[in-house]
Amino acid sequence: MEYDNSNLLEILEYINPSLCSYQEWLSVGMALHHAGFDASDWDAWSRNDSRYKVGECERKWHGFNGSHTPVTAGTIIALAKEHGWVPSASKEGYELSWDDEISDEYKVVDTNWIESREIKPLFPEWNPIKELTTYLSTLFQSDENVGYLIESYKDDGGKYRPCKGGNYDRTASELIRELQGCNGDIGAVIGDVNEEAGAWIRFNPLDGNGVKNDNVTAYRYALVEADDDSIEHQNAIIRELELPVAVLVYSGGKSLHAIVKIDADTYEEYRKRVDYLYDICKKNGLKIDTSNRNPSRLSRMPGVVRGAQKQYITAINIGKESYGEWKEWIESCNDDLPDFENAADFIDDLPPLSAPLIHGVLRQGHKMLIAGPSKGGKSFLLIELCIALAEGTQWLGWNCAKGRVLYINLELDRPSCLHRLKSAYEALKITPENAQNIDIWNLRGKALTMDKLAPKLIRRAVKKNYLAIIVDPIYKIITGDENSAEQMAHFCNLFDRICTELGCAVIYCHHHSKGGQGAKRSMDRASGSGVFARDPDALLDLIELEKTPELEKQQQDMAVCDVCASWLKKCDVFDDVSYDELHSAARMQELVKVNLSSWARDSVEHDIAIAKRQSLKRTAWRIEGTLREFEKFEPKNVWFDYPCHIVDDIGVLSDIQPEGTAASQNWKKNFSNKKSKEQKSNERLTTLEHAFECAEHDNIGEVNISDICDYTGKTDDTIRRWIKEFSSQFYITDGKIGRKVKPQNRE
Repeated sequence: MEYDNSNLLEILEYINPSLCSYQEWLSVGMALHHAGFDASDWDAWSRNDSRYKVGECERKWHGFNGSHTPVTAGTIIALAKEHGWVPSASKEGYELSWDDEISDEYKVVDTNWIESREIKPLFPEWNPIKELTTYLSTLFQSDENVGYLIESYKDDGGKYRPCKGGNYDRTASELIRELQGCNGDIGAVIGDVNEEAGAWIRFNPLDGNGVKNDNVTAYRYALVEADDDSIEHQNAIIRELELPVAVLVYSGGKSLHAIVKIDADTYEEYRKRVDYLYDICKKNGLKIDTSNRNPSRLSRMPGVVRGAQKQYITAINIGKESYGEWKEWIESCNDDLPDFENAADFIDDLPPLSAPLIHGVLRQGHKMLIAGPSKGGKSFLLIELCIALAEGTQWLGWNCAKGRVLYINLELDRPSCLHRLKSAYEALKITPENAQNIDIWNLRGKALTMDKLAPKLIRRAVKKNYLAIIVDPIYKIITGDENSAEQMAHFCNLFDRICTELGCAVIYCHHHSKGGQGAKRSMDRASGSGVFARDPDALLDLIELEKTPELEKQQQDMAVCDVCASWLKKCDVFDDVSYDELHSAARMQELVKVNLSSWARDSVEHDIAIAKRQSLKRTAWRIEGTLREFEKFEPKNVWFDYPCHIVDDIGVLSDIQPEGTAASQNWKKNFSNKKSKEQKSNERLTTLEHAFECAEHDNIGEVNISDICDYTGKTDDTIRRWIKEFSSQFYITDGKIGRKVKPQNRE
């Protein structure tokens, strides 16, 4: 929300400099400097503080030079709110003056349709003593001093005005006792009243030493008066607004005086509550006399005559019971919640669904959480997603929409973050043609809790048209206790606010709880309240797989084959390499030895050593999903080969279990009971021979590899590996398998 700097000095009046810390005082000066004001503005405000020193503002002012992270007007706005300022919710984002147009927020009364309501005296028969004693007993405690005034004068317009001062030396109980013993002569107690002018009374108790604001002992009530409309219309609005009125008095003139319950503990709180009260009244058609703000204000005294009219009570204790109850009711009437919808209205005319952001996983404008262990590569995964969205490419095999993305970096220092993005582009072999689609907000060391960060984020991002905002990680900005469902629900609602106000998706990551995670469901692994798992539209959980020795050996062999193939291509001796040779580390090394020069062979051995070490550093991961908008996908297995993730397309990780699962534990416990390699090899050979014999009935001599696959239920790659393993007994040529020797009798 942008604020108009022209109103900044008015807003500054709500901040008491004597209540500010030194840093807050300094920040106000910096904000004024940034907004284009003069040092004299800061100096004038600072004079209200006993710590004020002449010339200090001027000296500080010249040191407020440019900064990459300047203190802006938002600092003054935040401080003003803490000191009681209630901003308007209008789009312009500044506090309304009394002559401004009013938005519909907190509008309860439709003044065009409300019916006027006749006023009637609370007591049918005129009884001045009863009027005044009822007023006193309703508003005051027995030992509280009451201020009242009967002296008046005529102004230049011929209107009677109250004089200054008045009486304040008697308590409510003393006045009531004297009134009850005066035989109906009210003048004998308060003095003779000028019936042309009437009389006045103060509605808050005093200390008996004067009638100024400083003499008020309890900030209990405020005066609501509006005389620009008919009495009947005022009465209707006051009652329709459910104002917590203690006493409603007819002034004997053009207005009703509503003594409204405020019950503030301090003067600052009183000002805040009265401003809110007046703002609501004005928005609902009461043209408030704003000069009545101060707590020592005079109001019309019931039980006396004013010209041709009587000043009398029309009601006591109407509306809501208290200010707090009334404020809660007002805000509940304006909760901004949508109306109910009837199915018949939309069943044949459904609105279109939001377009996919990550196809099969997440829609635009929705929320996604990525959960995983600490140091598990979540940040790399999110940076890869930034690139996929910016370039419109795939992420972990899923197609992504193309558009602008904001990456909020809360954990890395700025250079590390920027280098990591560049490294990810290079590792993914993606040309950064649309790097301008990625914005980065580096907030390490500057992060706020989410309740304070969200409005700042919205203000900065409102015109950027982001497809997604990525927050990495959320533990830096969590508002409240992460184990509290109530507090985490409020925290997650802030992401909803960002989605709604910016029209973009919000994607964030969080860490796993402590301890083994393999035995848990994927949606139960995130640390803290279960709200984290239930709230997002998509939850992707990342868990590490436990690499077996066989898997590590296979990965090293693949690395050897890749290095050898690269060098054979480089030396133009790759064309004659067969498919079987390409997948045999021993055969590829033999081809290198035969075909390459000695210096090249040395380089190959050097590269092989590096590749083997790198293959051991690769970690294996499984990504499981809990989705709200799409069908559940099969878990994705990926390698994290720094600095990017690579999907396991060939399925070598499909049977590997995460550490801590029952399968993993059983593998460890029963390792000694597993079959030997020789036993497994014999079983494979027996299966292959049996399948060959069955297929050979149709094709004597050679059989198609597809037939062997059908008989065994194994893949083409698996059968080819078996043929290589038993190359002394079988051969494969152009997709056909033949036998070199007859099988021996194993019985």
